[in-house]
Formats: sequence, structure tokens, C-alpha cells
Amino acid sequence: MILTTTPSIEGRKITSYFGVITGEAIMGANIMRDIFASITDIIGGRSGAYEEKLQQARQVALQELEERALRLGANAVVGIDLDYEVVGQSGSMLMVSASGTAVRIE
Repeated sequence: MILTTTPSIEGRKITSYFGVITGEAIMGANIMRDIFASITDIIGGRSGAYEEKLQQARQVALQELEERALRLGANAVVGIDLDYEVVGQSGSMLMVSASGTAVRIE
């Protein structure tokens, strides 16, 4: 399965379009991660715990996108867009949404 942010795949012809598909992942943050992230905010630097959670969420969303494409008979997804949101009452949840067009290529 080819997943790409570009609208086409160089050297490959799109023979069928199956429509827009999406994949989502919502990950909760726990209190310990929040505490360590707060410390990082104060002293500066990167928050490895949140970066890891963000990477996990992105992988889950893209995997879901790929699974939906396969069910439609597609062998590629083009024009992928990734969106990131903080959701939940206290903003304690991270949502990653991936959308693209499922296609069949030669």
C-alpha cells in the first residue's frame, strides 16, 4: 500500500478512485506525563513523552486509513492530510485525523 501526501504517484497511473477515507486516533494523556511535560515547559526542551504519544497516534490513524483503503479494494491513498487537535473537557486528549483519497494504481 502506498500512502502519500501528493495528489498523484510519479510513474504510476491512477485507474480507479474509491473516494475520501479517514482514520482517527484519540489518545489520552496521563497525569505523570502531564507533570513531566510541565517540568519540561519550565526548564525548556522537548517533551519526549508527548512526542512519543503523538507518534503513536499518527501511526494508528495512518494504519486505520490503510485498512479502510484495503477494504475498498484500493492499493494506494493519495492526498493524505494529517490534522492534530486537543479534545476533551480539560484538553487532556490528543486527536490525530488522517484523510485522503483511496485509489487503485497500475
